[in-house]
Amino acid sequence: MAGVITCPNCNHQFAPTDAFKEEVQKELNAKAQEWQKKKEEEYRRKEQDLQLVISNTQKQLQEKDAEQAKQQRQLEQQFQQQLIAQQQQLKAEMEDQLRKSIAADFENQLKIAQQTATDTEEKLKEARRKELEFLQKEQALKNKEAELELQLQQRLLEETEKRAKEIRDIEAQRLQQKEQEFLLRLAEKEKQLEDQKKLAEEMRRKAEQGSMQLQGEIQELLLEDLLRNAFPVDIVAPVGKGVRGADCILTVRTPYGAEAGRIIFESKRTKDFGNDWIEKLKSDMRSQAADIAVIVTQAMPKDMERFGEKEGVYICNFNEVRSLVTVLRNAILKINDLKRSQENRGDKMTLLYDYLTSSEFGEQWKAIKEGFLAMRQSIITERA
Repeated sequence: MAGVITCPNCNHQFAPTDAFKEEVQKELNAKAQEWQKKKEEEYRRKEQDLQLVISNTQKQLQEKDAEQAKQQRQLEQQFQQQLIAQQQQLKAEMEDQLRKSIAADFENQLKIAQQTATDTEEKLKEARRKELEFLQKEQALKNKEAELELQLQQRLLEETEKRAKEIRDIEAQRLQQKEQEFLLRLAEKEKQLEDQKKLAEEMRRKAEQGSMQLQGEIQELLLEDLLRNAFPVDIVAPVGKGVRGADCILTVRTPYGAEAGRIIFESKRTKDFGNDWIEKLKSDMRSQAADIAVIVTQAMPKDMERFGEKEGVYICNFNEVRSLVTVLRNAILKINDLKRSQENRGDKMTLLYDYLTSSEFGEQWKAIKEGFLAMRQSIITERA
């Protein structure tokens, strides 16, 4: 039955109470703790004894190792001393044997050398004698060869001089003949060269004429295009080839399409300015009933550095023509307005002259010239 205690003496069974259980438990715990303390104390004593035994054993082992090491060193020292003694003895024996062997070898070699020297001296004497005989024979042969070579050279020289004289005579004849042929060919070449120079000069002259004419025609076309683009209201009419007159005529028109005046242009692209151009263009201006004449030229007159008026004709280069025509065109339009408002106060040429000589036109002309010069100086500065 669970929870029942049987007495070991009388086998009486009874159920333990809580107080009894607690007392028994305390007693058991006390005995268990006491037993544990005894065991721990016993374990500590055994551990101390064991540590003591281990310490004593280690100390004995260390002492034993030290003794063995000391004995080992003593044995090594004895062995080293014996080894050194044996080495010294062996060295002495070997040195003695070596001295004896060297002495014997030296004596044998000395005898052999003496015998060899005697034999060599005899052989050397014989070799010198033979060498002397050989040199004497060789010198005799060289002398003979030199004598034969000299004779051969003399014969060759005589034969060479003979051949050279014959060759010189033949070459002199050939040279004389070639010289005559060369002189004839030279004269022929000079004649051909002179003809070629004349032909080249003629072709160059014709080419320059054609080039100048072509350049002039190109500038004429560019001038016409410039006028058409700059003044689309006006009419640009070229003057036909073979017809007396300038290159083109600009008919200035009002915004309403009425003709206000005419500007005649002569385009030149030459190196020098022709003094007869002005009179010719003035004649063309009269024949074409133009109001103003303008020469567009690459070469300016000597007394003019830039565009301006000379003897009633305006002169400028291609870069200046647009600005100049703008001023002249404005003058023609203003004169046309004056003419319409004052029809009975003089003809158109008089009005044009009055306007062109007026201070108003002078100021406009001066302003345009200064503006153009400033623009030109700016371009030169930028290029520099």
